[in-house]
This record gives sequence, C-alpha cells and structure tokens, in this order.
Amino acid sequence: MVNVIITSFLLGVGLAMDAFSVSLANGLNDTSMNKRKMTLIPAVFAVFQALMPMAGWICVHTAMTKFSAFEKIIPYIALILLSYIGIRMLAEGIRHKSENAEKTSLGFSALLVQGVATSIDALSVGFVISDYSFAQTLLSVLIIAVETFIICLAGVIIGKKFGTFISGKASILGGIILIFIGLEIFISSFLK
Repeated sequence: MVNVIITSFLLGVGLAMDAFSVSLANGLNDTSMNKRKMTLIPAVFAVFQALMPMAGWICVHTAMTKFSAFEKIIPYIALILLSYIGIRMLAEGIRHKSENAEKTSLGFSALLVQGVATSIDALSVGFVISDYSFAQTLLSVLIIAVETFIICLAGVIIGKKFGTFISGKASILGGIILIFIGLEIFISSFLK
C-alpha cells in the first residue's frame, strides 16, 4: 500500500504540471476573479486528473487494443484544444491592449476544455496503474485529485498576484503560455 501511495504522489505531481501552468495563465488573465472561481478552476482540473487515469485503468481492463489506437492521437487533441483557447486569449489581449480594457472572463465551457486538454495524457496512467486493484486505483486517483487541486490553486493565486503587475499584457501572456503547453505536450509525445 505504501508503494501505491508513493507512486500516486509522484504521478500526481507530474500530471498536475500542465494544469498548474494553465491555472497560472487563468490567474494572469483574470486578476479580479472571485474566490468561488478561484476554487472552481482547480476543482475542475482535479476532477479531470482523477477521471482520466481511472478511465485509462478501465480501458486497460476492458478494451486495451482499442485504447492503444486512441493513445496516438492524444497529443494532437491536447495541441488543438490548448492552441484554440490560447489563440482566443491572445486575440482578446491584442484587441484590448489598452490599460482600461476589460478582462475576458473564463467561461465554464472553456474551463472544461482546459480540463480535458491538460488531463487527456493522464489516460496513459491507466497503463501504469493497471496492476492495481480497484480499491488501490480509487486511492491513487484520489491522491492525484487532491494534489492537482492544491497545485492548481497555487497556480491561480500566483497568476493573480503577477497579473496585477502586468495587467495590460496578462491575456497575451496567458494565451502564449497555453499555446506553449499544447506544443510541449505534442512535441514531448514524439520524444518518449
């Protein structure tokens, strides 16, 4: 059981890094977001970071041959989703470049897209934990979810703090970060 906890903790840190970066970008983009939204962002990422490994585990135990074909397109999906959101943020930032420009607020549907895009590679974690029992898998995804929530909450808070310093350029910077994350996921998939 200790091995499951240690492995889950390490997996959680690794999986949360993309979501942390996107949380940071969200905080940069909306420095005046309320506490409810500050909690919602990491909660959505935590849910997706837990659901994807569980879905991967289920796939390994039910339809492994079908999942392996899907695994090859995961980097493309992440690149497309994050680039789409990043380009929209970049365009908004360029359009509203003046200091008095209104910040664009992150909608729930965009947040869900971010959640999917940053966690889709976590499906492959199902292969890593495929020898776990169902109870061990539940413990693992719970640890990953809690870690992701804490790490992403820190990202939002840090983004909000720095966003006030670079207020006019925050949306542009956030868009660039999202595009970069999408490219990083895409390129690193070929280096494995």
